[in-house]
Amino acid sequence: MSQYLNEKIKGIKPSGIRKFSEMASSVPGVISLGVGEPDFITPWHICEEAIYAIESGRTYYTPNLGLPELRKEICNYYQRRFGCNYDWKKQCLVTVGASEAIDICMRTLLNPGDEVILLSPCYVAYTPSVELADGVVKYVNLKEEEHFKLTPEALEEAITPKTKMLFLNFPSNPTGGIMTHDDYVKLIPIIKKHNLVVLSDEIYAELTYDGTFCSLASFEEIKDQVIILNGFSKAYAMTGWRLGYILAHPDIIQAMIKIHQYTIMCPSIISQYAGIEAAKNGDEDCKMHRESFLARRNFIVNNLNRIGLTCHMPQGAFYVFPSIEKTGLTSEEFCEKLLFEAKVAVVPGNAFGESGEGHVRISYAYSIDLIKEALSRIEKFLKQF
Repeated sequence: MSQYLNEKIKGIKPSGIRKFSEMASSVPGVISLGVGEPDFITPWHICEEAIYAIESGRTYYTPNLGLPELRKEICNYYQRRFGCNYDWKKQCLVTVGASEAIDICMRTLLNPGDEVILLSPCYVAYTPSVELADGVVKYVNLKEEEHFKLTPEALEEAITPKTKMLFLNFPSNPTGGIMTHDDYVKLIPIIKKHNLVVLSDEIYAELTYDGTFCSLASFEEIKDQVIILNGFSKAYAMTGWRLGYILAHPDIIQAMIKIHQYTIMCPSIISQYAGIEAAKNGDEDCKMHRESFLARRNFIVNNLNRIGLTCHMPQGAFYVFPSIEKTGLTSEEFCEKLLFEAKVAVVPGNAFGESGEGHVRISYAYSIDLIKEALSRIEKFLKQF
């Protein structure tokens, strides 16, 4: 039946994360450190609001932009936490997770042939989202010795007359790299000079460990060129609630709503009421989650280095990206052997782009006890090398 399929779909590779997750599900007794999902239960005060919404009969459609109360609280949250001011009436669109936000940004902004700069290694959904919107990907390979930051030299070199968009993801999935205020200051003149639109995926903003998170939208001179993508999944342990949002210039939001209203209409009203409570009263939940992940980060990095897998210290998100080059295996070979011989599932680095080869991504969004057991198995596995 392939004759009926869209040619672009035929050329898109399945997610490397899902591939190894599915392989892991067939191995009895496996410890899976592959999926980036917090092991916390959604805080009860957030769940209560969802339950109350159901009990109150709030099970109807909402405005396409999202509930006014939720948009107000999202904008209040961004001003309170990151110093970015947005008009909830005109500059906020609530989406079905950050994933929908990425898709409609690409479809709204890209014309066929427009180039998008992606930072590699990068999250697996970015490249397909550009290609499905008829854009062209230009990769900038980030370097471990530079702490996986984007340098002004690397950005300038990647820009061509066809470049329209720069897509940032800090803190980064999969590397855990961050950009500081001073790092961004060096990029501002380049963004202005080339009139780039910048997508800033800030889903891990609350999981910044070394220093304070800085949003590129806090720089007023380029704020109109910046589109913020964020959501509730990582910070509030709300992955299954599928609630995200976009903050952007009013003209861009008005264009995006055309796609959103015809394809999605609105996210679940129950999730939106939960999101109001999270954005309004969830700062302490974020702090608790961040402190727990910080302890896990320190534990896993120290022990990976101890057992022979060189690993830099990530400064955000909940992933480590150790080198496995000493084993002589490719990333996929390493992951397959580790899965079937040691019963530990991680994700090969090349799932995040060619520059990820020689690394694996390990999520530490799991309990310390589970991480300890996984490290014990990995240590025994490594002895053969």
